[in-house]
Amino acid sequence: MYKIKVNDHFEYGIELKGEDITVNGEVLEIDSSATGKYSSNLIFKNKSFNAEVVEFDKKEKKCIIKVNGNIYTIQVEDQFDQLLKKLGIDNLSATKISEIKAPMPGLVLSISVNEGDAIGKGDNLLILEAMKMENMLKSSTDGVIKKILVKQGDKVEKNQILIQFV
Repeated sequence: MYKIKVNDHFEYGIELKGEDITVNGEVLEIDSSATGKYSSNLIFKNKSFNAEVVEFDKKEKKCIIKVNGNIYTIQVEDQFDQLLKKLGIDNLSATKISEIKAPMPGLVLSISVNEGDAIGKGDNLLILEAMKMENMLKSSTDGVIKKILVKQGDKVEKNQILIQFV
């Protein structure tokens, strides 16, 4: 089941069942014919509609369409987006990360960055040894290192702040 939000106002539940499309539990009966690469003519309930995809952002699951000259913004949530929202972790990417904390007690073996460095998501920050295992801590966001609060050889406790971002 997909949840579709139109213009941040109207919400619909969409399901694909074989060749059928259901909207809020009702089978959608629609005829369509392509009139261009990104446009179609649709007939729904004996009315004709000209639809054109104006913009499509696959990463954000968002598109802008024009139907008979009216612009609509469509936001799509699949079952994974809905699960993340239900678990309360849907907007982690929108949250600005300001610090990296120690996930467990351990020993700082090495630090791969310096204060003032611009880093990207996934960049190596430091190696933390815990329970005789080396754990590479990586950046979960893009940013600039504001302050490094530990040095090589420091023992750290769980949730201790290690690095702060601007």
